[in-house]
Amino acid sequence: MGKGMLMEPGPVVYFEGNYVPVEEAKVSIMTHAFNYGTGLFEGIRGYYSADEDNILVFRLPEHVDRLVRNFNIMCMEIPETPEDIANICVELIKRSGFREGVYIRPLCYKSELSLGPRLSGVESRFCCYIIKLGEYCDIESGLDVVVSSWRRLSDNAIPSRAKSTGSYINSSLAATEANLAGFDEAIFLREDGSVAEGSAMNMFMVLNGQLITTPPTADILVGITRNTVIELARNELGLDVVERPIARTELYVCDEVFFCGTGAQVAPVRSVDRRVIGEGKPGPVSRKLQDLYFRVVMGKVDTYRSWCTPVY
Repeated sequence: MGKGMLMEPGPVVYFEGNYVPVEEAKVSIMTHAFNYGTGLFEGIRGYYSADEDNILVFRLPEHVDRLVRNFNIMCMEIPETPEDIANICVELIKRSGFREGVYIRPLCYKSELSLGPRLSGVESRFCCYIIKLGEYCDIESGLDVVVSSWRRLSDNAIPSRAKSTGSYINSSLAATEANLAGFDEAIFLREDGSVAEGSAMNMFMVLNGQLITTPPTADILVGITRNTVIELARNELGLDVVERPIARTELYVCDEVFFCGTGAQVAPVRSVDRRVIGEGKPGPVSRKLQDLYFRVVMGKVDTYRSWCTPVY
């Protein structure tokens, strides 16, 4: 990735209870979330289907549900209901007029102009914007990744299951270290030395015919794309999917590794710590899951059509 993605936002955002021009959506430098990282967000993808001339938002209710559930961790209350949040996401795409892939960023943040690193009793507000989005990382040739010297945050320190704005310093440190060393991505280890996930995506490996990923108790984001991959692998490809701890050196001896996430989608890995994985190119399981995933998100698999929310 290297540099950050350039933002091409939609012309209208949702801010302080209203739809306003993006230029008018500003927060004060005294805002609690700006000072303490007390925000929660989601990343939701909308895929443009040329066949339907429509944008299909992938697993919108599941993303909204995860955001709202995590309000409890951050002691957040807002007037917008889950249904309101989903409708706002769709409405912003409609108002953008985009006919291409988009990324939706709903964000709940501590909006109070106050000092003090606390959560309870601090006012929260909801906002949302969208941007055009192409590829977040190389999903074709395979990524060269490195195990980071930075450790994944513990659930008892800053929980990774909550997509909190402050916690992404952890991801930024790992991704930056990897990029500066010439790698595409990083893999986090936990404090006990076992594998957690990528810098901002979940991870799977193929070993001895099993598809293996780290469990929700391994200080990971419980990803919606992760859950999608598990369901597709089991139900459509008949794979034995196992959630268990993964040791670092298993990554060196396995047959395949891939990342998954809203941004990464399904992104094969070709090397870890300069050790070639398999044949040094995307493996057969990664390819099958990648192909199936893209057919699903484009609304081409009837069984999972309900996962796609049409905008227009």
